[in-house]
Amino acid sequence: MQNTITRTFNSDKKKISFMDNNLNNSFYFIEKRLTKIFKEELESDNSIFRMVSTDAINKMALFLAGVKKRACAIGIAGETASGKSTIANDIIETLELFASEFSISRLITRINTDDYYYDRSDMVKAAGSFAEFAKHYDLDIPQALELSLMKKHIVSLLDGENVYLPKYDMSGTAKRENNVTLAMPSKIIISEGLFTLTDEVVDAFDFKIYVDISQNIQKERFYKRAAERGLGSSVDDVYKNASDKAKIHIYPTVCKADIILSGEAERQNYKNFIKKVLDIVKEVYLESNVRVCKIV
Repeated sequence: MQNTITRTFNSDKKKISFMDNNLNNSFYFIEKRLTKIFKEELESDNSIFRMVSTDAINKMALFLAGVKKRACAIGIAGETASGKSTIANDIIETLELFASEFSISRLITRINTDDYYYDRSDMVKAAGSFAEFAKHYDLDIPQALELSLMKKHIVSLLDGENVYLPKYDMSGTAKRENNVTLAMPSKIIISEGLFTLTDEVVDAFDFKIYVDISQNIQKERFYKRAAERGLGSSVDDVYKNASDKAKIHIYPTVCKADIILSGEAERQNYKNFIKKVLDIVKEVYLESNVRVCKIV
């Protein structure tokens, strides 16, 4: 499968009727504004988008208008070195600045997919090193993670329950501690990782995002990161395995995405687009003297 996906925009209109006229009007106003800024971004140079479905815009309008009153969950997937972590960080940073400006509490909770790798510390000790362990244990398949637990935690947070998240040691011990980090319910749950859109967990997300990138740029980023992590002579084997497994377990999940992002756009462009969405929030709720925390 080729990494690059054609940039598309489906503008079919969905009709929805609500009993509350104010809610109905807010929804249609927000959906119209969202459609405009998404379309403008798609048509711009160096767009952050490859594809956006009208279903994603419709769902976003439902949440922002307050039709959907519960929290929402966002899942971001993509192959290694695609830029998904950086994009997630930029989204979170922009939303947290907004929350701070308007004193919104518990706006966003991040779930780190990598923390759900199974504890294999005993296997590392038996192998003598993480490098030897990795020769015989594949970390680039969904079965290496306890994604069922991750889904359970996301659903619990969406149901308004506190959960204690695991913590995986990425330094090379393959050790996972359970029930380490307290996560409290928030208005937005966000998670990114290689296997975020795989069958085991994808249904937990309202918004399913895939980060697409050309192979040459992805490979360049991968080798730069590998040098920083000291992979040495094993880097070629590690890259080949990651690429081979991505074709099986990651690339196919793009069909589940309702938004496909470019992993090659300028970082500031992601932040700028989020700010445009937040400008709609401010226009609808602040300028009409309604407290913004009622919708986000």
